[in-house]
Amino acid sequence: MTDAAASPDKITGPTPDTAIRDAERADGPMVAADGRPLKQSLNRALRRQKMRALALIAPLLLFILLTFLIPIGQMLFRSVENQIVTDTLPRTVVSISDWDAAGGEPPSQEVFADFARDLTLAAEQRMHTRLGSRLNYEQPGISSLFRQAGRGMTDMGEEVMESLVAAEPAWEEAQTWVDLFGTPDWQAENADWLVLKDEGGMRFSIPPPEFEFRPEAREALPRTADAFADFELFSRVDDIESVAEETPWPLVHVSLAEDLAANPGAVEAFDGETRARLEAVLPVAEAEMPFDYRAAFAEMDEDWLEVSFWETLQTFSTPFTSGYFLTAADRKLTADGVQMVPEDQRIYGTLFLRTMVMSLGITLSCILLGYPVAWLLANLPLRTANVLMILVLLPFWTSLLVRTSAWKVLLQQQGVINDLLVWLNIISDANRLVLINNQTGTIIAMTHILLPFMILPLYSVMKTIPPSYLRAAKSLGATNWTAFWRVYFPQSVPGIGAGSILVFILAIGYYITPEIVGGTRGVFISNRIAFHISTSLNWGLAAALGTILLALVLVLYWLYDRIVGIDNVKLGG
Repeated sequence: MTDAAASPDKITGPTPDTAIRDAERADGPMVAADGRPLKQSLNRALRRQKMRALALIAPLLLFILLTFLIPIGQMLFRSVENQIVTDTLPRTVVSISDWDAAGGEPPSQEVFADFARDLTLAAEQRMHTRLGSRLNYEQPGISSLFRQAGRGMTDMGEEVMESLVAAEPAWEEAQTWVDLFGTPDWQAENADWLVLKDEGGMRFSIPPPEFEFRPEAREALPRTADAFADFELFSRVDDIESVAEETPWPLVHVSLAEDLAANPGAVEAFDGETRARLEAVLPVAEAEMPFDYRAAFAEMDEDWLEVSFWETLQTFSTPFTSGYFLTAADRKLTADGVQMVPEDQRIYGTLFLRTMVMSLGITLSCILLGYPVAWLLANLPLRTANVLMILVLLPFWTSLLVRTSAWKVLLQQQGVINDLLVWLNIISDANRLVLINNQTGTIIAMTHILLPFMILPLYSVMKTIPPSYLRAAKSLGATNWTAFWRVYFPQSVPGIGAGSILVFILAIGYYITPEIVGGTRGVFISNRIAFHISTSLNWGLAAALGTILLALVLVLYWLYDRIVGIDNVKLGG
């Protein structure tokens, strides 16, 4: 027997790599003209080619990163981001974590005290309204509470402040507080800053030096130092003012009274005038304390004592939340876990289903209307086809708003279409068709708008199908229908796939046309997303809805690839 012949695909001779290795074993490393080893020179040349290729595509990659990947990443982050609560109420978030809402009572005085300090700083920074808007998404009515707090927090503790000042007027002066807490080095540096500010005038924008606390003062009066630190931070960062120029907030005075009442011996940590001033207000502090924070909030509004408010605050006090996604799924996050919203408030599931069904219906309508037009364009003489192609492209040269408004005029009950049907005696004047402000109007208007996106891919594919294929099928005995269905149609399927993807993706994202002609029954989920972005300013919910819509599109795209195959999608060629 003879050996089997070598496979024609198998390389039996030397390759460049094996030739180089054989030559290196025989005569040592092969070198290039510059004296370097040949393999090293080849690797360097290959790296240079890769770097040049990367430099060519780098602008495109950067463009995709900036306009596609980063915006999507921001949308995904915003759909779970909830840091405004923890950033605005840091003390409250910690203290309320141990509160049990099952008891049916509001939180303790300590929680209210932390809330008062946090809310005072937030009100001064104009952050309380943003926080109220965020919590208002979860429980309506909270926003008005926070707006009221912005006006009421400046007065909380004013009676205590007046009592302290009556006992020792120096506590109304800013310098008294600077002497209490500020280090000598900071006071000297701050004095230099005040001189520069006077020379710079009203437009002076350099912030004062960061405050330095005396350690012994901070240890002796911890609550006061904590409250004074908030006041100093606001004065320095937001107002660009020095604490040596402003009297602290009333709650800082309340904190001083609390520290002195809790630890009268704290005055021994000081000396001189500062000690004398503390001793002067010590009896007042013992008489005024404890300060009733609950009563102070109840005086502003009784709703501050509602357990439901504190339940909402406790539930959404984490930096990240699933609340937006739950709302997008017609559910809500409560202290008892995830629950369905009342039936009359379940709108998002209906909108998602309506968006998908109507988008598929619009896509099917475009296929049924666009296929004959594309076939006609592909088989007419070139001059005639060019004229008709201009008519197909004509909608692209007309404003979308104008086209949609025109359909609103055509479809209304006293519009052109109904008038024509009544004139032709197809319908009676009393039974005019309702074609506007419903799903019918949305499908009709959007089919007209998106039809060119179906015709163009179909036309480009049909133009590549040789007419001789149909003639050959007929010559073999096929009927016109058999020749079309068995020969022509399968070759046009890639165009149908490409057009369907274009039309469907565009349809689910439209919101102008459904908003104008859809009424309440023909709007898409995109209309709700636009509402939350531009009107309610609930960007977190809008991001969650957009993320779910993106996920649904990707799932449908995956199913399309599994059933049809993305490789079969063509735009011609």
